[in-house]
Amino acid sequence: MQNFESPPKKYGMAIIANDKIINWLLPFLESYLATNSATPLYLIPYDDNVALTRRAADIYGVHFVEPDSADLDAMAKRLYPMFPGYRRRLRKFLSLALPLDEVIYLDVDIILFRDFREMFGLLEAGRNDFIVAAPTKDYVYNKKREQYDFLRGVMLFNDGFFVASREILSLKDFHEVIDTDEAIFHAVRQRGMLFAQPVTNFVAHRKGLKITSLNQCLPGASGESFYKAEGVTFDAEGPRDVFGDKIYFAHWAGAVNLPNRRVFDAAWRQFANKAAARMKA
Repeated sequence: MQNFESPPKKYGMAIIANDKIINWLLPFLESYLATNSATPLYLIPYDDNVALTRRAADIYGVHFVEPDSADLDAMAKRLYPMFPGYRRRLRKFLSLALPLDEVIYLDVDIILFRDFREMFGLLEAGRNDFIVAAPTKDYVYNKKREQYDFLRGVMLFNDGFFVASREILSLKDFHEVIDTDEAIFHAVRQRGMLFAQPVTNFVAHRKGLKITSLNQCLPGASGESFYKAEGVTFDAEGPRDVFGDKIYFAHWAGAVNLPNRRVFDAAWRQFANKAAARMKA
């Protein structure tokens, strides 16, 4: 009897972007080139304003992909009919339609400090269904969540970073959950210019996924990534948190202005300057 080896799994990273956020995109791409170029990166367009974005993808060797977004865009329009300029944030879910066994999705108001390849292979159905950076207490649900058994005591998370497998959580799951429980979603979601994050949480919680923080499944990893972090130190390998654990990325979640004088800002500016020079070359 012949023994056939299983084909190697396909891993990749994904972002969504357009020219409006090019000042965030370029430092992200420069940090990706410095730390994670061994892993394919897929760029999904936020909208049609992507002339500079396409050029940047070409310069950095990024896969510019345009998966069919019609059904997802229709769902986003149904959920947020009054916010055409923001509902495309749900296009991050198209990362689950990429030809990958596992994907790391990242917002582009992030810079990377370390190789992410050790984050792959950690997903396990029923144990680590969905990996996030760390828990959060805000920007997901209102107090009505306590009325629903499947929302009590669950981990809330920022969806600017996640590791997922379409075999565990698929784009189809998003459509099915919203189609079935849209009324509950609107009852429990927190308002205030929040779009994708309540959806990501709601679908993951409705599916009963085992949500794990990165530092729970990757030894030595920090649960810190917030740009306002305190007690951060830097060594030759990169930043560490107050406990000495490895910080893999910094996220300017909710930042109004470009980085200036906080702990990760100097690194962001260095990547921004290198990116500007590369784009001019």
